[in-house]
Amino acid sequence: MHRRRFLGAAGMSLAAMSTFSTWAADQSPNRRLRVAVMGLGRGYDHVRALLELPGVEIAWLCDVDQRRMDRAAEAVFKQTNQRPVLQKDIRKVLEDAKLDALFIAAPNFWHTPAAVMACAAGKHVYVEKPGSGTAQESQWIVAAARKYKRLVQMGNQRRSFPGIIEGMNRLREGVIGRVITARCWYVNSRGSIGRGQPAPVPEWLDYSLWQGPVPERPYRDNLVHYNWHWMWHWGNGELGNNGVHYLDLARWGLGVDAPQQVSCTGGRYHFEDDQETPDTGVVTYDFGRSYATWEWSSCHPRPTEKFGLVHFYGEKGSMIVEGAGYRVLDLKGVEIAKGSGPAGDKVHIGNFLDAIREEAKLNSEIGEAQKSALLCHLGNIAWRVGRIIRYDAAKAAIVGDAEAMKLWGRQYRPGWIPKV
Repeated sequence: MHRRRFLGAAGMSLAAMSTFSTWAADQSPNRRLRVAVMGLGRGYDHVRALLELPGVEIAWLCDVDQRRMDRAAEAVFKQTNQRPVLQKDIRKVLEDAKLDALFIAAPNFWHTPAAVMACAAGKHVYVEKPGSGTAQESQWIVAAARKYKRLVQMGNQRRSFPGIIEGMNRLREGVIGRVITARCWYVNSRGSIGRGQPAPVPEWLDYSLWQGPVPERPYRDNLVHYNWHWMWHWGNGELGNNGVHYLDLARWGLGVDAPQQVSCTGGRYHFEDDQETPDTGVVTYDFGRSYATWEWSSCHPRPTEKFGLVHFYGEKGSMIVEGAGYRVLDLKGVEIAKGSGPAGDKVHIGNFLDAIREEAKLNSEIGEAQKSALLCHLGNIAWRVGRIIRYDAAKAAIVGDAEAMKLWGRQYRPGWIPKV
């Protein structure tokens, strides 16, 4: 071959090899992942965890509060010397074709709409609990993951704690015999949210975009950023806020999927203010051969009572899940085994990233996770209608109660209904 032609051919081969290498690197399971974080209150914890994990670029930060975006951007820059793109509108973030995953930590009413859009845009999704704002959305978010073949993980972090995984495996092995009952407790010392007053929207807040999918209501000074949890138009009460963590453990340990009937009693007892959801109550789930309860006291810490997260009761003894581990007691209350391990966001987020890289399976895949979220939605519906409701898992519906089924879904702003 003529020397000039040889060098030209060799040059083209090297260029082709370089192009192939770049393509192969982009397709490699071990490639660096580009992610976006939406909702930088709770999402700020996501940012901090992601900064401690290898092979991740925080490419976008998204929030309707400019102050929160600036704080998170400064944290990223301080550690990486790179500045992510700041954007208030998640729809514009999802236009980035090179984005691998979206982390959603915006309010509950954003969880499913944002996740459905992200899946349709080809992104994997890590969504905070409860992952859905209604029972209808709990179906839609799973359907979106399946339709678009995306990995979707919910932020019930204890599913990735090694000590708790070990405890659940021991339950499966029969350490306390057949598990019959699960009891859960949550206590806090929340104060009054007061009576909100009409006020100008702060200059740092895009209130219209904050409302996003839900029908618009005038701005009030006691709504953003947290008290929306306690108003049915936006939130899911303490059940959707914290109950999902505990009930997920209960369902996991009992080895059940869906309840046959649900009851929920309680009320707003501690303060007279704008809160619509109960601050104290008990919800009970009948699974046929087992049952679970979750009792909450949001405005009184009950210091005289000391509980773990969940107590399981079986034929041969009991197991207490607490912190990042567990203790096993015999029928006389004597401790016979225990275990613990690491905790925190990092281990759960790490599992999600490893699953994208095809190095692990999701510990809280959205289909499994939404079985637990549905418990919260059913409990809230039972409280709102004031009676026991019956659920048919085969029909995926509340049966014999048209009033209760009216609360299965919600209304949306025009153009915002999640489409799967």
